[in-house]
Amino acid sequence: MSHVARRRACAVVAAVAVAVLLSAVPAFAHGFSSTVYVDLTSPETGHVRSELGLEYDLLVVSAADYEKDDPLFQAGNGAFEAGDAAKQAAALDAHAASVVAYATQRFGVTAGGQACTPAQVGHFTIEQRDGVPYALLVLDYRCPESAEAHEVRSGLFPDSEGYVRDSKTVVTYDLDLKSGSAALDAKHPSFSTQQTWTERFWEFFRLGAEHLLTGLDHILFLLALIAGSRRLREIVLAATTFTLAHSVTFIFAALGLVQAPASFVEPVIALSIAVVAGWHLRRIRRRRSHATDLETVGHGHLSLDRAGWTRLAVVFCFGLVHGLGFAAALGIDQALSWSLLWSLLVFNVGIEVVQLAIIVAVFPLLALLRHRRPVAGLWTTGAVAAGVSVMGLVWFVQRALGI
Repeated sequence: MSHVARRRACAVVAAVAVAVLLSAVPAFAHGFSSTVYVDLTSPETGHVRSELGLEYDLLVVSAADYEKDDPLFQAGNGAFEAGDAAKQAAALDAHAASVVAYATQRFGVTAGGQACTPAQVGHFTIEQRDGVPYALLVLDYRCPESAEAHEVRSGLFPDSEGYVRDSKTVVTYDLDLKSGSAALDAKHPSFSTQQTWTERFWEFFRLGAEHLLTGLDHILFLLALIAGSRRLREIVLAATTFTLAHSVTFIFAALGLVQAPASFVEPVIALSIAVVAGWHLRRIRRRRSHATDLETVGHGHLSLDRAGWTRLAVVFCFGLVHGLGFAAALGIDQALSWSLLWSLLVFNVGIEVVQLAIIVAVFPLLALLRHRRPVAGLWTTGAVAAGVSVMGLVWFVQRALGI
């Protein structure tokens, strides 16, 4: 292939890469899912108390639509736009029948194969989670006293309603002389208190793996790291640095020691994608005719030069913000129980396993291409970096402007 033809072919590859990435809408990133929080206790035999935390505006539109209660939507939406917690609670109390009917149809407790009977306790209250109003609904379930185990199901805010996607219900419980946590979603809508600790942890491992696979922004960040790494040592160090950084803030968020608003976290995550991808493009531009020599080994510690260490520092800083993004995926903004904390750490392990699998699948192919066809390898990584950088910038603008 001639030099001109090769350039044209690479240009086509770059254009396709950019077009594919631009066709991915932001819905595949964060911000379009919701998390329900449930705390289950047993004050006495045959009695299960359930405290549900539900995103206020989503609860209003879902309950109003489900019960055909337009006055609920009008009152609830007005209170939401006013940002008045007292009015929000009052709107829910005034239409408690519709709201409770929706919640108890979508969420339930059974014991010994028999459905437990729910009844609302007290009034609705409003709390803030990461700046978002959540409604607290307390339900008492009366169950058969002879039951030795309870099963909990949740179908709250399903995809079919059309308001959010991939909603989750995070449950902590202290029932049947057992305590633990569980994560429910459309694929796994129920759990039993008889399940083993390995089954509970598998749920969170799976949830972490699925989160990374469906979180396009984190995958693009990882691809940017892979494209900009010439040797296995570089990508291992970069991935390890990223892991350590986001694990730190993920754990701190779970302990309630740090939190940041989504209005800051989400744009910075998008910016990190563009910066890390642009880093590789900058190196190519600076080297120009010697760009294929980027694999030159540095002479510093771990065979990294100053630019290599600077890149790791940038990755670490952005990894801290990504950790807040992972925490926000589960709505973590206050101290949680130790039982749930261990489950969240397993969630983090699920993320890391998928991250490692992507590296193992992609990096050897790029390394082989670079070794056998240096110029083609350079243009391929450049095209990937260009597409990822453009997508990151598009997301940054959209998230910064609240689009």
